[in-house]
Amino acid sequence: MSDERPESSGKRWEARARVDYPLHYLIWLREHKLLEEKLGIIGLDGDSTDQNPIEKLDPRGRTPLMLAITLGDIESTRLLIIRGANVNVKNDEGWTAMQEAIATGDPQMVQLVMEHRDYQRHSNRATGVSKLLKLLEESPDFYVEMKWEFISWVPLISRMCPSDTYKIFKQGSKVRIDTTLLGFEQGNWERGNLSYIFLGQSQSAKFLEVDHETHRVYVEEIQMIPLDQGIEVMRPSDDTIASRLSAPIVSFDIDTKKISFERNKSGIWGWRQDKSEIINDYNCKVFNASNVEFVAKSRTEHMNETEKVKLNSTKNTIQTMLGSSEEKCPVKPELKVTMAEYFDEFVDIRGKYLRKPIEQTTKVTKIKANLWLSEDYPLSLKEQIMPIVDLMAITSSHFAKLKDFIEMQLPSGFPVKIEIPLYHISNAQITFGNLFGMDKTIEGVQTLDTDGKIFCVVEDSVFVPPRSYVVLGAEQRRQIGVDNDEELLQFAVQQSLLETGAEEDQVDIWEALQVQRPNTPNDPYFDPADEELQRAIHASLTECSFVPAVSQPDVPDLVDDTTVNDTDADLKAVLRLSMEEKRQAELQIRMEEEMLEKILQLSLIEK
Repeated sequence: MSDERPESSGKRWEARARVDYPLHYLIWLREHKLLEEKLGIIGLDGDSTDQNPIEKLDPRGRTPLMLAITLGDIESTRLLIIRGANVNVKNDEGWTAMQEAIATGDPQMVQLVMEHRDYQRHSNRATGVSKLLKLLEESPDFYVEMKWEFISWVPLISRMCPSDTYKIFKQGSKVRIDTTLLGFEQGNWERGNLSYIFLGQSQSAKFLEVDHETHRVYVEEIQMIPLDQGIEVMRPSDDTIASRLSAPIVSFDIDTKKISFERNKSGIWGWRQDKSEIINDYNCKVFNASNVEFVAKSRTEHMNETEKVKLNSTKNTIQTMLGSSEEKCPVKPELKVTMAEYFDEFVDIRGKYLRKPIEQTTKVTKIKANLWLSEDYPLSLKEQIMPIVDLMAITSSHFAKLKDFIEMQLPSGFPVKIEIPLYHISNAQITFGNLFGMDKTIEGVQTLDTDGKIFCVVEDSVFVPPRSYVVLGAEQRRQIGVDNDEELLQFAVQQSLLETGAEEDQVDIWEALQVQRPNTPNDPYFDPADEELQRAIHASLTECSFVPAVSQPDVPDLVDDTTVNDTDADLKAVLRLSMEEKRQAELQIRMEEEMLEKILQLSLIEK
């Protein structure tokens, strides 16, 4: 056992932090002048190590920027952002820089982080699209279809889930993606007929959104915007900031750390063998992904007591319907972390806080996922499919989840069919098919067979919109974009993350469905940017309210009163009662189906 005194050990770890984590150390001490000087030196010297010092992780998995935000140090945050620190980061606990900024409760911090986060996202998109198209240029051309089927383990919901087939054309550095499922708007899945066309150029890229229903083409030059102009454009409104600070911070993550892939078995009794299935004419090995966990977390420490009372006034309708998952008690740390404890990687600081006590609730749902892998599929996952998935992941959270899943260490082979978890009540099945247009002829795609090797030629005409279409600028395009799920889903499913109240405080399902969301257009915290989402939520909480019993005159009279005796009158009454009960049963079934559909829509909502 060591004789070293605690204070001596503490000084040793502080001295080590000064050497190993100089930026973190200065941020902890709020030495803004020294931090500015240190950042200036780093900027002059460049990256002298393998890792950029500005992005170096401390023992707790935080970059200097993430530590500054978590500590509520707005001046250090500003200095780091000016020097180009990445604002689109997560800590080891899965919280983003934006979410930690909201947790401080400081409107200035939220504005600073939000505007630079959005600017960096635009910049990453401008550079990322060009790089991805350049990456695709050297790979063989192809055509393939990706069928997306949304499924659920919840009874009656699976048949209500939407599906879509993405048609992907690739020629050189040109990519076209056709889709019909546009998004979720005003409580309904929105369908259309769109083509997204990416045209790679020497120094930039061009993006075309072709609407085949309105015969319009929206053209955007994907290029960098100067920092001063970009920040001005990205600056959030006061209402937007206020709405973020008055709502819970919600995080939805798939925990990939524990996932392992096991070969499925087939057969009965003692005779078992590795399972294989034919998917679109390709023999596939079937794997099960075990230990897939959907983790939903909610934090409320930034909200005032009035807002928390409002939040808890509406009960957990969704969880009442779907059943509860494993729930950890709200985390309310009582002790503050010291510098020595923070930088000593061997000290367990769980149950302690950095700035103020954390109010957090965590729920874990175990979800099944499966893989169908073929060794003979003609496409390359890394060279041909991954750049397409990366391209779509920039604006689609569904593709972003697919990207996270297939970036894991998968077994060998091409994933002809993939089942991935999306949210706590649904999965998505993605199946690749009609490769090279061999199963169904596609206009603009020619299938060739050379010495038994099949490939395709994609014609230039595929990437040229019809001449009769009207060409417009990108600013006139209808925005059905997708932001990160953590922020956009928090209003829709926040009730599923609340603690269950005392039994006497519970309300039944019909009462709960009639409760409206506290924020209204007259509320000072109302965010116009979220108006559309809130309308959908409001609809889901009101349209399924209880339908009163059918009045007696509305029940069809199936018996003629002029020809009945007393016995017939009794029979008539029985018939009426039977009709009434049948009508009520039908109404109840219809209401349950409508309610389940709304729950699903809110769980999958994108914006």
